[in-house]
Amino acid sequence: MKKKLTVIKVGGKIVEEEQTLHRLLEDFREVPGYKVLVHGGGRSATRIASQLGIESQMVHGRRITDADTLRVVTMVYGGLVNKNIVAGLQALDINALGLTGADMNVIRSAKRPVGEVDYGFVGDVKQVDGERLAGLIRQGIVPVMAPLTHDGRGNMLNTNADTIAGEVSKSLSEFFDVTLVYCFEKKGVLSDENDDNSVISRIDRELFAYYVAEGVIQGGMIPKLENAFQAIDAGVSKVVITQASAIHQTEEGTQIIA
Repeated sequence: MKKKLTVIKVGGKIVEEEQTLHRLLEDFREVPGYKVLVHGGGRSATRIASQLGIESQMVHGRRITDADTLRVVTMVYGGLVNKNIVAGLQALDINALGLTGADMNVIRSAKRPVGEVDYGFVGDVKQVDGERLAGLIRQGIVPVMAPLTHDGRGNMLNTNADTIAGEVSKSLSEFFDVTLVYCFEKKGVLSDENDDNSVISRIDRELFAYYVAEGVIQGGMIPKLENAFQAIDAGVSKVVITQASAIHQTEEGTQIIA
């Protein structure tokens, strides 16, 4: 029988502020069994880029990553945000290791082709070394993964954290019974954006299509749910969308089912 593993993805807003980060790490400590943390950090990247005189450009919620922006996100995601999380976990006696995709070659990507939009140095994940990650995890190490990958030719690539969480979960499902948790500020996917208690408890593909057509699910939640269904199809046991304070209560929030 495979041992349980929880992959938790948290947005930048939660990990970039001292108070919310501290609470997250306390809650993360309560998650039983093996675990992995995947984080964002976009607000810090935007703020520091501005301080350096670099304008941040966004299209459909995605960052345009030119050469200057790539240097900033590499410093912020792989350095400032990642190491603050690792240090906070070590203070809680959790033996954490901060990783980008380039470290130990765990995630290799290809630069996104230019289409209607040139996203610059943005990576689409092609390969995750689940066996190598599993080896770390079995040693009692908690990987803390920044939203950065590499192309195998010496170039770092900015890569969506939701995608990294999904791809890491898929690769580790060969070795563990994986639950993937996407957490953000709300209690789950809401049927009424003005009512924080209107959580949709379960969503399958048919309901997903219906809610998108009705405009209930829109914006950044659409690719998040698409990632969730792809993870389920690839062998991940459970995907949950919930708020950060409920990451150790995976019966809460919105359950994504096949």
